[in-house]
Amino acid sequence: MSLSIRNQLPATVVSVTPGEAMATVQGRLSGGQMVTAAVTMSAVKELGIGEGSEVTALAKATEVALATGEVSGLSIRNRFPGTVTRLTLGAAMATVVIAIGGDQELTAAITQDAAAELGLTEGSRVTALIKSTEVSLATA
Repeated sequence: MSLSIRNQLPATVVSVTPGEAMATVQGRLSGGQMVTAAVTMSAVKELGIGEGSEVTALAKATEVALATGEVSGLSIRNRFPGTVTRLTLGAAMATVVIAIGGDQELTAAITQDAAAELGLTEGSRVTALIKSTEVSLATA
């Protein structure tokens, strides 16, 4: 299956914390970073997700927020420091590609105004932020 979702990060599950309806699943990316997804318990069961499972964490580019400088005091679980490798400015929107280590990249779609206010250029250091509820999981 091919997907239009730009952000497809292979990960190995290190923990599953079950709840009544939802679970949090933590996975380790190839660069050592952790990714957290909040998914339904039925998805965990149907996909057979458990410790050691190989999954792909998926996040739409429009769900990736960017920050420059120190990031603190946020409930957002997924925080990926990285470097802007490509910045494409459109009339209203900007596409920002960020190298996050381990040969992995994230793409963020933000407004052109936000890119300008953040002073983004290729080589800028940023932190990509993704809420765990906006991360989906896929298995092979």
